[in-house]
Amino acid sequence: MKKAVRNWVRASEICQRCKPVLQSPVGTLQPLPIPRAIWVDISMDFIEGLPTSRGKDTIFVVVDGLIKYAHFLPLAHSFSVARVAQLYFEQV
Repeated sequence: MKKAVRNWVRASEICQRCKPVLQSPVGTLQPLPIPRAIWVDISMDFIEGLPTSRGKDTIFVVVDGLIKYAHFLPLAHSFSVARVAQLYFEQV
């Protein structure tokens, strides 16, 4: 069976085109720098496709990278950048 698989892979055009890269890894991963103060390094994300509750169906998530403190802000879909910025400045 091993010989049959080897022959099939050698004959397959797709297998020959999609070979994995056989290079050694670039190097070890380096940790991200630790932020110097709270609310300097933040991440933002949206959780969409939720059932509607009180007219809102999206959660805007803002997380501080240093202390891992998070804000979860409800939004109605079809929001704009201006609305997200306004909500950020009012709540965070």
